[in-house]
Amino acid sequence: MEVLIPLMAVIGGLIVLAWSADTFIGGASATAFYAKVPPLLIGMVVVGFGTSAPEMVVSVVASSQGKGALALGNAYGSNIANIGLILGLSALFKPLLVHSRVLKRELPVLAGVTGIAVLQLADGTLSRIDAWILLLIFTGLMAWSVRQGLGQTPDAFAREMDQELSTKHMSLKHALIRLVVGMIFLVASSRGVVWGAVEIARILGISDLIIGLTVVAFGTSLPELASSIAAVRKGEYDIAVGNVIGSNLFNTLAVVGLTGVIRPLDVERAVLTRDSLVMGGLTLSLFVVGYGFGGQGRINRFEGFFLLLAYVVYTAILICSRI
Repeated sequence: MEVLIPLMAVIGGLIVLAWSADTFIGGASATAFYAKVPPLLIGMVVVGFGTSAPEMVVSVVASSQGKGALALGNAYGSNIANIGLILGLSALFKPLLVHSRVLKRELPVLAGVTGIAVLQLADGTLSRIDAWILLLIFTGLMAWSVRQGLGQTPDAFAREMDQELSTKHMSLKHALIRLVVGMIFLVASSRGVVWGAVEIARILGISDLIIGLTVVAFGTSLPELASSIAAVRKGEYDIAVGNVIGSNLFNTLAVVGLTGVIRPLDVERAVLTRDSLVMGGLTLSLFVVGYGFGGQGRINRFEGFFLLLAYVVYTAILICSRI
């Protein structure tokens, strides 16, 4: 019974977190649309930030409370869930075709960024210097994204985003209200999730890292899951893949960077020998199948099944390990 209240805090917090993230993304996207921000820029920056807002807020709150392992586990676990669970399920629902030239350019960038992040942890620490390097790379990528978005080059991702935005009728006042309300509830629910997760880990004797990689990471990935499945149902495959690429870039650079700037942390060996290898392997596999060397990028049902299987096996190993 002791674990009941923390469990309710986590479940309730994750439900509110998913709702507030969706509210925030809708308000931010509509506000940007009214401000005449190009659709490509909205998709690459505004939506990318919005879908990663739960991971960012949860990890910042956790790091500020001295729970760096939970923060790092949330970021890396979310990356793993985004590729294995979300793209795996999406591809099982419908094979994913990657038409966008912008997304194809981002796939090798994501693979390279993941490699840099993993190498930084080789000494067993995430220092402030490491964190600032990640944030500097993130700033450079955002500048590149803005340049791409303002260039107005015809692109499949931009067309899908423009179509998606034009079908959602929302007044500017309503958009601003959703933006503010979504952010307020994001912060409030994140504090509940962190408190409940830490308490569950203490009561059950499970490490903060495992809780971050499983329960918290799954919960903070719910906005990506919902938006990707909805996009696939509409045939907007580039949005589905773009959600994951953008979210993983934000998680790897901004979320981990902010975590390390707030408080440097010692990295558990399991992160190097298990979690970073799984994240790197899934990222590399996404690059290989999504880039489409010499042809069109495609994630078919067979590949989607193995992405999902990898996530299930990895999660089972985490649950059994109870490190």
